[in-house]
Amino acid sequence: MLNVLRIAAAALVLSMAACSTSSDPTAPGKPTAPVSPTLPIIGPTFSGPFGHVFVVVEENESHDDVIGNPAMPYLNGLANQYATATEYYANTHPSIGNYFMMTVGNIVTNHDGYSGIVSDDNIVRQLLLAGKTWKSYAEDLPGVGYLGGDTGGYARRHNVFALFSDVVSNPTQASNLVPFDRFFADLAGNTFPNYSFIVPNLCDDGHDCPLDTADRWLQANIAPLISSSTFQKDGLLIILFDEAADQDVTHGGGHVAWIAVSNKAKRGYRSSTVYQHESTLRLTATALGLTAFPNAAATAPDMSEFFTF
Repeated sequence: MLNVLRIAAAALVLSMAACSTSSDPTAPGKPTAPVSPTLPIIGPTFSGPFGHVFVVVEENESHDDVIGNPAMPYLNGLANQYATATEYYANTHPSIGNYFMMTVGNIVTNHDGYSGIVSDDNIVRQLLLAGKTWKSYAEDLPGVGYLGGDTGGYARRHNVFALFSDVVSNPTQASNLVPFDRFFADLAGNTFPNYSFIVPNLCDDGHDCPLDTADRWLQANIAPLISSSTFQKDGLLIILFDEAADQDVTHGGGHVAWIAVSNKAKRGYRSSTVYQHESTLRLTATALGLTAFPNAAATAPDMSEFFTF
């Protein structure tokens, strides 16, 4: 029976993706796509070693400018206490292709202004097929379900969920694109979804402001998450950088910091295995019990070495 439900759900998702179009993939503004009826996609529920996964992405700094940097005492404290990948590399320059790799398993584009609709398999599709919930919490997002382009400190290239056909074509899923203040409401109400993608604004992610600004933002906003009962029970937090400095093109996007925080993470663990963003995509899926992995995540190195389960 579970197989029948999964096949039916898959057919519905794929039919939605197939009808998605974009009249001008490089034009600014709101993506153009037909809107399907408000219909949630619910598949069979699968359990994994974690009930809640959180991903926080920082911007444009090389590994050695982050790890050991006294300007980031909070982040380095987490790195020392929990598990880190010392040979983790971004996939490309500039930013947008790395965000797609973390969520789609393909670079998709290297044009930061891209506004096409992406119908490739992605983490949202697989979460829905597995009966899981998700949200993207984006600082400076103008409102719930906003699909438009950059505004203020918000950069859509850092929130590529707003370009997925599964989201653009379904108002129910689009409503999971929320301003960051909803993060604290969900923290207080113990109502986090299974998968949370956290997008600081262009200052707080270190893109336009010094690293000490990004570190203070992490301490103010992520420390309460880590100490919460929800996270202590079954949470996994991944903090990583999207890409290194432009001059570092090792493995495509350069050497970056990656940290896993969890009660199930090996304390003080350091891995010298080479990983890239497709492995993070695979990890976020595996952590929640998913058994299908989008695109490059299907063959990416598994990251279970960081955990005690």
